[in-house]
Amino acid sequence: MTDAPQEHVHAELARVVREHAGRLTACLVRVLGDFAAAEDVVQDAVETALQRWPDDGVPEHPDAWLLTVARRRGLDVLRRQELYRDKLARMRWPVPSEPDDRLKLIFTCCHPALPRAAQIALTLRAVCGLTTAQIAAAFLVPEPTVGQRITRAKRKISEAGIPYRIPAGADLPDRVNQVLAVIYLLFNEGYLSSAGDRPHARDLADDAEWLTAQLAWLLPKQPEVLGLLALIRLHQARTSARFTADGRLVPLRDQDRGLWDHDAITEATHLIERAAALRRPGPYQLQAAIVACHAEAPTWTDTDWPQIVVLYDMLLALSPSPVHRLQRAIALRHHAGPRGGARNALADLDALTPADRKTLERYPLYHATRAEFLRALDRPEAAQAADQQALALTTNPAQQALLEERLTNP
Repeated sequence: MTDAPQEHVHAELARVVREHAGRLTACLVRVLGDFAAAEDVVQDAVETALQRWPDDGVPEHPDAWLLTVARRRGLDVLRRQELYRDKLARMRWPVPSEPDDRLKLIFTCCHPALPRAAQIALTLRAVCGLTTAQIAAAFLVPEPTVGQRITRAKRKISEAGIPYRIPAGADLPDRVNQVLAVIYLLFNEGYLSSAGDRPHARDLADDAEWLTAQLAWLLPKQPEVLGLLALIRLHQARTSARFTADGRLVPLRDQDRGLWDHDAITEATHLIERAAALRRPGPYQLQAAIVACHAEAPTWTDTDWPQIVVLYDMLLALSPSPVHRLQRAIALRHHAGPRGGARNALADLDALTPADRKTLERYPLYHATRAEFLRALDRPEAAQAADQQALALTTNPAQQALLEERLTNP
């Protein structure tokens, strides 16, 4: 056992869950043929680790430890089901896996028999090891709501006998949009973590990129798959410049563009061109094009804001959402100039529907953005109140530090 301090043990547990829980769940689903049973025993193993590792330390082979506990727990739970019991008893570490196990598990979780929100929540939990709290932050909904979605989805998979496989033929393209939504949320959680003491989780972002690349290999003529892969790689290309040495978030306008991976940016723009040649535009392709406008600008002042506003208009036509409206308002502010742009952008936010505003009220960036607009309009008290709302909603340490600095030095 390692002799790690308490905080390191919890960080190590989170890493182990991300790295091993999804693969172990996928393997158990394949062996047992029962999603709910597999997910339950893996979660029990994780909970046992959470109780014991703070005192005992992290095992030298944590994946073997989790498998052993999951297998023992499964033998207890499935005592009356001899077929499952026999299969579990024969399992040994290292866990045998197939290259596309997690993709099979994602498609199972994203079956059309499940509601859309439940598909995404269940996949993030079972495949990627995200906690219910992290998923709730990604959805911008209360944590109990996510818990209910996961429970109902697992029950539906078992009762309906949803198969553990990658769909074939004509069924595949219709199912891929749900999978893309899952991967996109996974990437967002890795790009800027919603919980924990790390500002970002590169392993989660890498997982999202790997899964999207697998889909691109499987579906080379699906432009939205190529669009999401381009979007992720464009964001990944800026990773080295996003944080200071002490973990503080560096805004895009202040980043050292010499640290960006320009080869990766070039490769991503080629993906966008491949997708565009298929002549089926979609939200991920448009978002990738927007990020490409930022990535290809030599400096912040060279950013093509008029083009970005046009792309956001196209995006809103295809995929209207309050977050996209917020992002368009930010682009409009820079397009129209400091004061005039801030005034127009703030008017756009004030014109949001009550439903959209209610959704954004739980989103820290909404309040932080309003604070910037208000500060540009010489309304410091209102700006400070908006920043305080943003800080109260923010769980990411890098974002918290940035907002605290703004409140201290307005």
